[in-house]
Amino acid sequence: MRIAIIGLGRMGGNMARRLCRKGIEVVGYNRTFEVARKIADEEGMIAASSVAEALDQLPSPKVVWLMLPAGAPTEELVLDLCQRLAPDDVVIDGGNANYRDSQRRGALLASAGIRFVDAGTSGGVWGLENGYCLMAGGDPDTLAVIEPVLRALAPAPDRGWAHVGPVGAGHFTKMVHNGIEYGMMQALAEGFDLMKSKQEFGLDLAQIAELWRHASVVRSWLLDLTADGLSRDQELADMSRVVGDSGEGRWTAVEAVEQGVPLPVITLALQMRFASQDPQGYQGRLLSMMRYGFGGHKA
Repeated sequence: MRIAIIGLGRMGGNMARRLCRKGIEVVGYNRTFEVARKIADEEGMIAASSVAEALDQLPSPKVVWLMLPAGAPTEELVLDLCQRLAPDDVVIDGGNANYRDSQRRGALLASAGIRFVDAGTSGGVWGLENGYCLMAGGDPDTLAVIEPVLRALAPAPDRGWAHVGPVGAGHFTKMVHNGIEYGMMQALAEGFDLMKSKQEFGLDLAQIAELWRHASVVRSWLLDLTADGLSRDQELADMSRVVGDSGEGRWTAVEAVEQGVPLPVITLALQMRFASQDPQGYQGRLLSMMRYGFGGHKA
């Protein structure tokens, strides 16, 4: 099977590498051609210098996997592919798109007879080695066409990937996944912060993180990463205090409001990320001003 991957960044590039190693022929295009050339030299991928060249090297039905930033870059390419592709060709969006955008894009492509799959993709930079968790939305016939690709990208052919529902369901599921991730990360960060502040016990946070990895009910990959990081540096002086949010947590919180579903943990975890991004600390200064006004507190 041969597939084109458009966008060879940290995720897309490693996905191309994994597919090549699993025997899937990959035609790769990246805005910076040197990135594609490097993967081609190292993995045997076919490097394309343009989207048109990538499509020309695919058999019919053409299968094109997009790994681009959500928003305008993905939108522009989908509109372009709508003009370039033929009926029964398949477009897969593996980026972190809003599921409503995916539903709209699926309908647009369907109007031209082009099939669409929204594939929520989790695994990060470790996906090349460990495989990717793939949440695919689309119709069963289209999923059957791309099943060899999903099986190759997943941790194993029989697990780590699933057809979760119609178009939109893949990115909806990934949105909720990332919202849960926010909450889990926040809980771990708060717990270790509390232990660090209990100075009278002189707790070894690296020791405790490693301890919890074994048979504890809170063991997880996030805890594995925490234990690994703390084993090298418990003070974290070189780490930024700013925690970014890439969009999925916001979408999850908005969806919860629209559906009337209470998500206090996920929503508060999102708000804590916002707090970390305030370089001026204006809310804190306002609180200090009010405390000084009613109680004379200077700190």
